[in-house]
Amino acid sequence: MKTFLYIIQIASAVTLVGAILLHTAKGEGMGGIGGAARLFGTPKGLEEGLDKATYGAATVFVVVSLILGIIS
Repeated sequence: MKTFLYIIQIASAVTLVGAILLHTAKGEGMGGIGGAARLFGTPKGLEEGLDKATYGAATVFVVVSLILGIIS
């Protein structure tokens, strides 16, 4: 049982990191200075899907972490 939970925790952690890295930056940052700013944003549906994946992976990670903390 613990092994299964550890596998789920690792998979959700990797998914969470991947989903966070796939998000686009909300501001232009230093790119706006040199004229490298984007004129068009990403499609709204893609960002909403990434938000759902991020929230889902974070929820699974926290729940599994709490369960492992209780049973260990």
